[in-house]
Amino acid sequence: MHSMSTTRFLTGITTTGTPHLGNFVGSIRPSVAASRQPGVQSFYFLADYHALIKCEDPQRVQRSTLEIAASWLAAGLDPEQVTFYRQSDIPEIPELTWLLTCVTGKGLLNRAHAYKAANDKNSAAGREADAGVTAGLFMYPLLMGADILLFNAHQVPVGRDQSQHIEMARAMASSFNHLYGAHFVLPEAAIDEHVAILPGLDGRKMSKSYDNTIPLFSTREQLGRLIAGILTDSRAPGAPKQVEGSALFQIYQAFATPTETAALRQHYADGIAWGEVKQLLLDCVDQTIAPMRAQYQALLDDPARIEQTLLAGAERARALARPFMRELRGAVGLRSLVPAAQATAGAEVVEAVKAVKSTKAAKTAKTGQPAFKQYREADGKFYFKLVAADGRLLLQSQGFAAPRQAGQAIAELHTGAGALPALASRLVPVDGVDAAEVMAALQALAPGQPQPARK
Repeated sequence: MHSMSTTRFLTGITTTGTPHLGNFVGSIRPSVAASRQPGVQSFYFLADYHALIKCEDPQRVQRSTLEIAASWLAAGLDPEQVTFYRQSDIPEIPELTWLLTCVTGKGLLNRAHAYKAANDKNSAAGREADAGVTAGLFMYPLLMGADILLFNAHQVPVGRDQSQHIEMARAMASSFNHLYGAHFVLPEAAIDEHVAILPGLDGRKMSKSYDNTIPLFSTREQLGRLIAGILTDSRAPGAPKQVEGSALFQIYQAFATPTETAALRQHYADGIAWGEVKQLLLDCVDQTIAPMRAQYQALLDDPARIEQTLLAGAERARALARPFMRELRGAVGLRSLVPAAQATAGAEVVEAVKAVKSTKAAKTAKTGQPAFKQYREADGKFYFKLVAADGRLLLQSQGFAAPRQAGQAIAELHTGAGALPALASRLVPVDGVDAAEVMAALQALAPGQPQPARK
């Protein structure tokens, strides 16, 4: 069984739209705060496999992935302190989904809220119950179960309307454990009754489904226009107003301090004009969002930085997922046909063949470029090395705490040999390689150098 010394929290965000104020108040802000608590190991993932169930527009899925990742990072999520990854970068998730499919009763999936809602909608329209229902919609609770169980999450923050997903994941884990031994912990729903559910422009819950959202990183001007359009009653200035049921008051309360909220409550009783309330709300929301807006835009303008962050997070996630998946494969009987000792010997033969092929490839390389190779060692640090066109090691780095730091050093060295002195303390010379050869290799990689002809 997976052993853990800390509490694991796991949160997924479906990549089907642009984050809005409701997402920020209900998910992003409390999750970022929770990730900073001691004794907590947090997993945050972009649920792009789930997005395929709801969205058939590839550009929208890709753009939403970029926007949601940028939103979380701009809101203060630290990818060095949490495991932040893209669902589709973890092949162990769909593999575990299949194992869970084989132990989960169809009757459990029949009771899923989303599937029942689709059935009810079809029945009301006089259509066949399963009209337009894909197998993905029917089975997505299994994918959600795999998301949770692969990392043996203890707590999954959800709204009360989503607690069924956690109950179903517990049922899947129990079925698997009953058949194959105790491998999964049973997750629990972490329902925070104090997290606000924001109303949208029309007074209903703010949701992409209702098309009534206020995008999180609207400009101040856009924010002002959207807030101006929020529905109010017809009470005139001077007439006392009710805070209960007031969308303006509910949104203000989610962003303001208790003192500010109490003051606005009094203003309502005193008959404040709706236009004044909307101006107060604009100032209050913008005060929170403005500092993050520039960082969000900088991230959107540098998708390579987000991509690198997500891939580093995926590697961190897979360092846990790979060995656990091997354990689960063995538990269900997906095992080698030979005893362990023979399997080890066979693996050694395969590695020896690979080594011979690698040596031959290096010897037969007639043209090519030196290259940097970045990797992570067992100590958790990130390293890179400079390899000659013929495969020989020319330069080795010391360990970096984050992949981004190693990547920055590589980028500096790509400018040419002139970058060597500033980075000397982070580099390790290789025996038998003289400085002139290293400098020549770096100059060959510098921008503007002629590239070798390709045959």
